[in-house]
Amino acid sequence: MRAIKITALAGALAALALGAAAQAQQLDAAARADAVTKLSTALRDRYVFPEVGAKAADTITANLKAGAYDQLAEPGAFAKQLTDDLAAVAHDKHMRVMSRSAPPPRTGDAPKPPPINEAGIVRADKLPGDIGYIEVVAFPPAERFKPVIDRAMTALAGSKTLIFDLRRNGGGSPESVAYLVSFMTPEGAPTHINDIVSRTAGTQAFTRRSFHSQATPVRFAGVPAFVLTSGKTFSGGEEFAYDLQALKLATLIGETTGGGANPVSGAQLSADLGAAVPYGRAENPVTKTNWEGVGVKPEIAVPAADALAAALKRQDRPATGTVAEAGGSQVFAPRSTPTPGSREALEHAINAARTDNPDLSFASANAAKVFPRQAGMMKARLGDLGAIKDMTFRGPDTMNGDVYDVAFERGVFRCAVVLDAQGKLDGIGLMGPAPAP
Repeated sequence: MRAIKITALAGALAALALGAAAQAQQLDAAARADAVTKLSTALRDRYVFPEVGAKAADTITANLKAGAYDQLAEPGAFAKQLTDDLAAVAHDKHMRVMSRSAPPPRTGDAPKPPPINEAGIVRADKLPGDIGYIEVVAFPPAERFKPVIDRAMTALAGSKTLIFDLRRNGGGSPESVAYLVSFMTPEGAPTHINDIVSRTAGTQAFTRRSFHSQATPVRFAGVPAFVLTSGKTFSGGEEFAYDLQALKLATLIGETTGGGANPVSGAQLSADLGAAVPYGRAENPVTKTNWEGVGVKPEIAVPAADALAAALKRQDRPATGTVAEAGGSQVFAPRSTPTPGSREALEHAINAARTDNPDLSFASANAAKVFPRQAGMMKARLGDLGAIKDMTFRGPDTMNGDVYDVAFERGVFRCAVVLDAQGKLDGIGLMGPAPAP
């Protein structure tokens, strides 16, 4: 889990970001019916394709009435079945139902955690032959992404070729995607990069938000570029590849991407259950469509593991499979020091969650607003661990927050904390028991 900024975009899913509760609360018939009713309402009111949303709502309502969910008392199993039922109708990879109390996946099935990164950026390197390489695994909100990507891209100034590694990118903010695309566009008149067409909740009306190139501290217009992709490249990661491909600013190498182009908002179904409901769709100004359901197809199709080697080979460099093997020098790495005040904010948050009527002056207005609801979840997960004994900084995270291993009297728990521009707590994530050293 990553720390999640508490904003309207995170919405009702903010509570789910705190991770699994200590013990699953079994669902009775009334709880299942209430969740289906709330999910059906969200689908009818907000799903980007109204007819599909109504059909999906009809399906789960009919399934409930037919007794299809009667044996699903365990929240994780109920959430999975709802997700499967929605997928059978909408075929939308962004649409899903989640349970905070669901047990974690078996080790073999659990997704790999993201590599150490700062605001989604893992590293940038100057490789032999004046080749610039950068790996981006996520696109957090622009206010967190821009300062960090500016540092990384400025460090690559002078590169005669660029390689963008998006093979582990799971998506994020369209504004941040457009900003990274901006580094490749000509200066002068802004380049139209992408549109998000969004449904107005409760209506059949839609609004359009256009994203254009912006000023950047360095520019790479005309520099040959490659984008490395995999089948796990998803959502905003796919958009970056699609945008550059449509604008003929890069060559894609690797595998066809995952096929998810519809941005989502959260719908809270209960204290435990939440849903991701796509409210919009991407529309590229060049192609007039997007990659939903089909993925982004690279010009050079190779297994993802071979994509870097294929890119280097096209630049007459040895076809090595890793950046380390390629040589050169690393010019950007995630910061190794915590954000000033993050340790104190995390300690305040943990102690406040255990206190009746706590002083929330340490939190931003948004975080303070949702904190009472989150406090119960935090207390459920951390309440038996005792007092805080120590904290060890482990590095930044995708939201450009700080990750700590918090040592309590009876265990060590990994937590992430995000501060706002004024140094106040803006988000917190409970990632789980800290891994053994």
